[in-house]
Amino acid sequence: MAALAAAPSHAGDGHDHDRARQALEAGEILPLRTILDRVERDYPGRIMEVELEQKGERWIYEVKVLRTGGVLVKLKFDGRTGNVMGAGERNDK
Repeated sequence: MAALAAAPSHAGDGHDHDRARQALEAGEILPLRTILDRVERDYPGRIMEVELEQKGERWIYEVKVLRTGGVLVKLKFDGRTGNVMGAGERNDK
């Protein structure tokens, strides 16, 4: 899962992984473990997918969590601060 999160979702750019690593080393983003700790604490469930995207100068972690009862929660975290930017739920029942 860490490999998925280390690379932004811009599929055509082979340097995305390197840019994400540089952003981490430069202190521009928090480590994935920090984000996952917050998810596990505040949104218990099974982590299904993690992405790291760069939108302009901002890095955003997107995490999908399958919660009890089949509710899928999509969370967006500011990559620099770890603050939740948004959360949406989808229930397939």
